[in-house]
Amino acid sequence: RLIAEKYRVIIVDNLNDYYDPGLKKDRLKILLKGLKFVFYKVDITDRKALEKIFKKHKIDIVCHLAAQPGVRHSLIDPWVYGTTNVQGTINLMELAKDVPVKKFILASSSSVYGEKAKIPFSESYKIDSPASLYGATKMATELMGYAYHHLHGLKVVALRFFTAYGPWGRPDMAYFKFANLITAGKPIDIYNFGKMKRDFTYIDDIIDGIMAVIKRNFNYEIFNLGNNKTVELEKFISLLENNLGIKAKRNYLGNNPTELIATWANINRAKKMLGYKPKISIEEGLKKFVIWYKDYYKK
Repeated sequence: RLIAEKYRVIIVDNLNDYYDPGLKKDRLKILLKGLKFVFYKVDITDRKALEKIFKKHKIDIVCHLAAQPGVRHSLIDPWVYGTTNVQGTINLMELAKDVPVKKFILASSSSVYGEKAKIPFSESYKIDSPASLYGATKMATELMGYAYHHLHGLKVVALRFFTAYGPWGRPDMAYFKFANLITAGKPIDIYNFGKMKRDFTYIDDIIDGIMAVIKRNFNYEIFNLGNNKTVELEKFISLLENNLGIKAKRNYLGNNPTELIATWANINRAKKMLGYKPKISIEEGLKKFVIWYKDYYKK
């Protein structure tokens, strides 16, 4: 989208093996085929490598989407969340304030709301009880963004994404993982006996929100980017089944302490200040995902 709108784009990604690097490379090769951009295989924890990039290019906007994702994985390897999400973000903010860039857009998460927040989640809620280390590190990046704005005048916008999904997404996300298990005939683990709810947000709607921030000027702001609807996991699985044409094998489990029972974005602020208006329903979005999934994996 940025390239289509004549922005000069520099992509930085370490292409790590948290999930299939082949999928990441195909994203670059297929989605950006014929488009002009600069790519660096660099980890954001490598401060010296980042310094070289910032010195070589005149950077006006940083759109910081890099992170170690995964709520459950943060129980397995907590250290990488500190180095990547916290230290990596400090590296970028330090370089961004030295330029200085015109704006710094930070990908945050609905995970910051934790277990005490009432739904629908509003940006005005106090966030002090994350249910996962991942959520805690995302909360930390927002606070660091405010500190860099307060101390150095860095213009920061944090965008709290709500369960982004769609073609070319992450295989560790529920919709992708469930599709893999269903097509393989393997059971899917369903926590809270299928009563969990999520505000699923299609990737194109997330991109619309990011583009709206790029085209507006703010000092320090936080916005929810969600679909403003919450979908029960059982309905979500049924939609996947219908689109795949395969019945899922269900393995019902109790609560997972790292997972919120429900997420639901109050997007009134984003509507008012960004003109944000999600367009893709879960029915349409999952249909688009499954069409891509079947084609990519030739199912």
